[in-house]
Amino acid sequence: RPVLDASGRRVTFGALFRERRAVVVFVRHFLCYVCKEYVEDLAKIPKSVLRPFCKLTGYSHEIYVDPEREIYKRLGMKRGEEISSSGQSPHIKSNLLSGSLQSLWRAVTGPLFDFQGDPAQQGGTLILGPGNNIHFVHRDRNRLDHKPINSVLQLVGVQPVNFMSRPTVIHV
Repeated sequence: RPVLDASGRRVTFGALFRERRAVVVFVRHFLCYVCKEYVEDLAKIPKSVLRPFCKLTGYSHEIYVDPEREIYKRLGMKRGEEISSSGQSPHIKSNLLSGSLQSLWRAVTGPLFDFQGDPAQQGGTLILGPGNNIHFVHRDRNRLDHKPINSVLQLVGVQPVNFMSRPTVIHV
């Protein structure tokens, strides 16, 4: 199945992990504040922390979309919200009200592509490759059920990252 890269080029999903091990994170859609905050934390992983993993796997920050959600379906990603207590995610900074308002504001002011996606579609995290090796699968049960990033980093042998966004106080 093809996915589209950030430039709109078609890439076979299997090519992403054919010759290397890859952490593949599926998110719901671009307007979801929970997904946005999770991806913001993924972006905070310093290259220096990932250097050994990058050297081993060739990892770089890449983004792909599956507009028809065919890969989501084939991998058994759920649609709809399963009510369960997922605990507090370390990646969600907004409360329901402020996060929903942020999502609504992005919907009103953002570019047209932001409207793509299925609000009922859940995501997940997989560690795949090389080839058809499947090392780990987590299917999100609801919007709050992302696998904690440090748990995923631990599974691939990478040191944990501090995702706290509090400013550091320097005494002079």
